[in-house]
Amino acid sequence: MQIFIMRHGEAANSAVDDSLRPLTKKGVLESKLMGQWLLEKNTQLLAVFVSPYIRAQQTSAGVSNLLLKSNLITNQLMTLDLITPSGSVQQVHDFLDGFISQLKQTDCSNKDAAILFVSHMPFVSYFVAELTEAHQMPIFSTGAIAIIDYDIIQMKGCLLDVISPDLVED
Repeated sequence: MQIFIMRHGEAANSAVDDSLRPLTKKGVLESKLMGQWLLEKNTQLLAVFVSPYIRAQQTSAGVSNLLLKSNLITNQLMTLDLITPSGSVQQVHDFLDGFISQLKQTDCSNKDAAILFVSHMPFVSYFVAELTEAHQMPIFSTGAIAIIDYDIIQMKGCLLDVISPDLVED
């Protein structure tokens, strides 16, 4: 199974409350580019978990619009309060493993099946480190997605790549 961990698109610095910062025009474009990239990969998303912060919600909407039209999202998008910038990666790892254990075995064995998390720095870097055997901690550009090949038995994975909107524009 693959786990995709995405940082939200570029956000404005205008809001006093960090949770209310919206995406910029560039951030909207980044989310659409990454949605197109996921569509071209023909990835079946078993779940999409999104931070409650506005910029993550907007990023998720930009990514999901194309995938929903193509029936590539199996379940609804779910807001997860645990994945804010200061969320506990260990707690979310436990949540992920619990969620996976509730999925049908056929869903988990599909090599094209994945789960997407849309969150923030520094959470996304720490979460990749938590989920990978080598504890790799990449720095994410806005809109970037880390791809983890996740072993549901070992409950750890391997970081395969980090794809940014700049790489998919070409």
